[in-house]
Amino acid sequence: MARGGGVGSSGLTSASGQDADGERRIVVDAAGVVVLGACAGWSLVTAAMHDGRPEGVLLAVLAVAAGYAAGRIGGAVLPVGAPCAGALAGIGLTVAVPHLAPGPQITTPLGHAGATAAVLTLSAGAACCAAWAARVPAVRFALRLPAAGAAVLAAVLGSATGCVASVAVLLCSLAAGRTRHRGAGLAVLGAVAVLVTGLTWAVAARAVPGGHAAALDERLTPHRVRLWQDAWQLLRDDTALGVGPGRFGELSQTSAQSLLSDGKPHSAPLQQAAEQGIVGVALLAAAFGWVLYALWRSPRPTPVALTAGAALTALAVIAAIGNALSFTAVSVGAGLLAGMATARPLTEEPSSRTPDARPRGAGRTPAW
Repeated sequence: MARGGGVGSSGLTSASGQDADGERRIVVDAAGVVVLGACAGWSLVTAAMHDGRPEGVLLAVLAVAAGYAAGRIGGAVLPVGAPCAGALAGIGLTVAVPHLAPGPQITTPLGHAGATAAVLTLSAGAACCAAWAARVPAVRFALRLPAAGAAVLAAVLGSATGCVASVAVLLCSLAAGRTRHRGAGLAVLGAVAVLVTGLTWAVAARAVPGGHAAALDERLTPHRVRLWQDAWQLLRDDTALGVGPGRFGELSQTSAQSLLSDGKPHSAPLQQAAEQGIVGVALLAAAFGWVLYALWRSPRPTPVALTAGAALTALAVIAAIGNALSFTAVSVGAGLLAGMATARPLTEEPSSRTPDARPRGAGRTPAW
């Protein structure tokens, strides 16, 4: 009787845990639909108010949503193969199209306009996620080689940002194997993105002290700093709605006077602020926050979730100082990585890769 009661209790607990996990996933998915829908809807509102062009924003939202859905499917069916294929595809794209930016580029020490750096960073993150999903140590080591290759390729192409970001993702992934509480790790990653974004806003608002401002101007180039300052001024002119999607190039004096300008301020938060106002910035922050929340609630092992979080945070940093999010390939790649890192594989996998880990369902609760 006692043994039978134990078995029955375990079965009820397991069923209850599955129901709770299903409810969490519904909440996460619903939150994503609301946030992405709000981003698309607000771009239409601001475009209607100021005769803007929302097509770019709508395409980016669609690319993220499509990539996320494809990543969820691929990550469920092939938890190792899908991210590995994504990493190789990103590296292959960079090799086949070494300059992922349309038109001439402004020469800066930050590399190829952020696009190459972003794709290689996402590739490094996908390779490391595939490594953590593998069970055999030798396979895990082999799967980390593309991540190292992404860093080397970035250096060869002259993308210092891509090289540093890829190495950072690889190191964060290795450290994630010893992290027990993913919530704390994701909170740190979120804080990094906030700090970098705050720095770009401080530069744009001329709030950086003189000595540091001169050093930042030299590193970022005066042209980019002037673009950021134009974006800040456009935000001040219409804080609530901005000037309308796609209109920064028309209204920015620095952009209009430059023969090499692509009509963008080379900072996603500042472009969002200038063109869609403070509400647009809040929606962009909500989208990033939703991704971190989805990774926190992900059924995947903690190292996979933290590795994906590190890669997406690196992408947020690159986008804060460049035009990475202006490229559909980057938006699709970000959605793919987030989807694969939040998918529930059809086969069981260990909750962690550390030596003392036990398989899921063996009396151990998830690391979140």
